[in-house]
Amino acid sequence: MEHLTTSQIAEIDQQHIWHPYSSLTNPIPAYHVESASGVRLKLADGRELIDGMSSWWSAIHGYNHPTLNLALKDQVDVMSHVMFGGIIHEPAAQLCKTLVNITPEGLEKVFLSDSGSVSVEVALKMAIQYWYSKGVKNKGQQRKSRILSLRKGYHGDTFGAMSVCDPVTGMHHLFNDTLPKQLFSESPRCGFHDEWDESYIADLKGLLEKHSHELAAVILEPILQGTGGMHFYSPSYLKRVRELCDEYDVLLIADEIATGFGRTGKLFGCEWADITPDILCLGKAMTGGYMTLAATLCTTKISDGICNGEAGVFMHGPTFMGNPLACSVANASIDLLLSSNWQMRILDIEQQLKSGLAPAMAFDNVADVRCLGAVGVIETKQPVDVAKIQKQFVAEGIWVRPFGSRVYIMPPYIISKDDLDTLMRGILKVVEHYSA
Repeated sequence: MEHLTTSQIAEIDQQHIWHPYSSLTNPIPAYHVESASGVRLKLADGRELIDGMSSWWSAIHGYNHPTLNLALKDQVDVMSHVMFGGIIHEPAAQLCKTLVNITPEGLEKVFLSDSGSVSVEVALKMAIQYWYSKGVKNKGQQRKSRILSLRKGYHGDTFGAMSVCDPVTGMHHLFNDTLPKQLFSESPRCGFHDEWDESYIADLKGLLEKHSHELAAVILEPILQGTGGMHFYSPSYLKRVRELCDEYDVLLIADEIATGFGRTGKLFGCEWADITPDILCLGKAMTGGYMTLAATLCTTKISDGICNGEAGVFMHGPTFMGNPLACSVANASIDLLLSSNWQMRILDIEQQLKSGLAPAMAFDNVADVRCLGAVGVIETKQPVDVAKIQKQFVAEGIWVRPFGSRVYIMPPYIISKDDLDTLMRGILKVVEHYSA
């Protein structure tokens, strides 16, 4: 097959390709990336951009990493894919054992899937089927099937996941009439370092008191609410949610698709509160950004409840579940992370982000600046025009893709001090002079 020219690619893109969260009649410009290495994206016109997004949280080791490349090359000569129904293979076995070992204690069962949104679908189905099975076994017991979520939360774009995203400020309000009707508590009002006050949990507690008879689970993003608000909240809030779920006999689902694998400064966000959820969702950084792969872990209580129920099996089975290529590169990525001094690296990035982004607080158009782990956020007073501001970022030699009023970065962990300084200087320059 002959390579396409730059103009041919641009023409195909304009005529046929629908990019995420974009319009075909008024499209946001797409920049032609020819290659990527380290923390740099090389455009077809020769320009290089320092990547501040880790390809939506996933490329924690940067691009074209020799260790991850080798993992894929070695595996492709053995087996690229085989159905997971009735078959097991070494890469999946290694990955599942590792996930059990490194996640919060008690999460012993692993269901693999192929995207973060699907891992949330799996988690919701697990919670609902658990209570269904329990209701069948104990005649007359209420079958609990609703979910309690947090406002400003984001859990994915498939239908079940959309139903637990913020119904007002989220991007899925167009579908509200067709989605399952879930319950929503106010977003945590406490910042990460705020002294705890029980009033912060009052709204969620009140909903649990009133609706626990119909609630299958609470779902939340531990410590960091991602795309829905880029909000960091207190570990004490997370700890109290776990306690209240136990008190009111409601399961807890922790969506760590964005927070997992070190992004907040702990390997998993749940570790900030020293809790174990009943069900845990993982994805994004698990393969170092190389391939799509996700996992839903649960406790033995959940798996026993489902498998000893009426159906006897969990009714889900993605075609590419346990893909050997994805599992192999996930194993290599996790090994690469755990064998490094990642905690100190994340701490260094956090300190640099705090000092480097702090000047933005003096800008007239900025409402807040906040950082935690390898995440830095500048919140503007008004939503930004993505196409307009991204063009300005590209002109500065950096790749940053804001959402709403959040100009945020989560760089690869391997980024150098100089590159991170360049990234932040470019952001400050653009944001200071930006007007909608």
